[in-house]
Amino acid sequence: MKQFFTILRFELKNYFTNKVFVGTTLFLVVVLAAVLFFPRISQALDSGPDPAPDAPAPTAQDEPAEEEDRPRLLLWSRDPADAAAALEPLTAAFPEYRVEQTEASTEAAVRDQVQTGAAAGAFVLESPTQYTYLAENLSLFDDNAARAQAALTDAARAQALARLGVSPGEAQSVFSLEVTGTAESLGKDQRQTFFYTYVMIFALYMVIMLYGQMVASSVATEKSSRAMELLITSAKPVSMMFGKVLAACLAGLCQLGSIFGSALLFYRLNVDFWGENPLVPSLFAMPLSLFLYLLLFFLLGFLIYAFLFGAIGSTASKLEDLNTSSTPVVLLFVAGFLVVVFSMSSGSVDNPVMKICSFVPLTSPMAMFTRIAMSTVPAWEILVSAVLLAGAVVGIGVVAARIYRVGVLLYGNPPKPAALVRAFFGKGLTAGEETAPAESQKLSRRRR
Repeated sequence: MKQFFTILRFELKNYFTNKVFVGTTLFLVVVLAAVLFFPRISQALDSGPDPAPDAPAPTAQDEPAEEEDRPRLLLWSRDPADAAAALEPLTAAFPEYRVEQTEASTEAAVRDQVQTGAAAGAFVLESPTQYTYLAENLSLFDDNAARAQAALTDAARAQALARLGVSPGEAQSVFSLEVTGTAESLGKDQRQTFFYTYVMIFALYMVIMLYGQMVASSVATEKSSRAMELLITSAKPVSMMFGKVLAACLAGLCQLGSIFGSALLFYRLNVDFWGENPLVPSLFAMPLSLFLYLLLFFLLGFLIYAFLFGAIGSTASKLEDLNTSSTPVVLLFVAGFLVVVFSMSSGSVDNPVMKICSFVPLTSPMAMFTRIAMSTVPAWEILVSAVLLAGAVVGIGVVAARIYRVGVLLYGNPPKPAALVRAFFGKGLTAGEETAPAESQKLSRRRR
């Protein structure tokens, strides 16, 4: 146990004195401060000094001709009567545009005006109930077609009612009726939980990938530099592995705590300036119970992958071999992440694939947390998932420790799985498999 704490302190010191680790943390804190203080700073810059009392008031000649400055929307139909009937409702629906009934003789001429930029867009009426909206480049947020459809629908209905003998005033009173309602969720409202769930899942993904690779790289570096041969003379390999893994876990928690804690502090200082923005407040609306679930699944998920990466790093004699050895674990983790993200995007986080992933230890840290955050999950499912994950952490930790004990003394080409299995069960290695130098083998036998 003393060896374990010695290694733990040493590894933590390496993390907290690492310039890249500290610099990255400070950089992210500064970026969050700039983002969350932006509304306050922007408002302070906008509130400039009051204009001088002697400043002359702008005259009518100085004011821009608002009617002429507005972009044009053309209205064309083969039947001029249809265009004339649609002009008034379209004008009311687009106050920021100048809606004009064009005198172009053909539809092609209208298209040419839009393509050359002479008009911002055009509506071509095939009939009072059918139209085509023309735009040079249809923007992602262009809602002109939907607005025109609503306006032309009301106009067509009014004309139909007029033919039936209903006066325009009566028709307008009917169209002005509004239905109001509210939506009440008896479980979780995914519109409120989506953003902070996505942020937390992405943070979990980045931390596991980053620190898992750091654990594997640390082990592989010590092994390739032959420093491992000296380290195992004074510490047990199992203590070394657990010390490295738990140090990486604590360092990751400290870094995340610093980043998210700073973000929460900066938001609290500027909460009044973010009142009209629905996105940012929703990111900080995570309930305490959900945060505790996040902490539970984060710790267990981090440990299970850190043990795997530590075992993989012990089997690599060179850093160049590390990427190849860790590819299966990385691909499995990425596949679980993509399943979660696609399920969140579809709005169905309780689909069969997500339910299965919720009970598979290698994917449950992300899948079960997402289901808890965005749906109603029975308590027994959460308990079973957590127990399976905790049992997998213990089991994989024991297996990884034995692989680590054998792997740190294997040199040369990466050992084949069969060789690791034989060494794992104490059956030794066959001839032709490259192993550690004789001195390291003696030290290993002496420690056993």
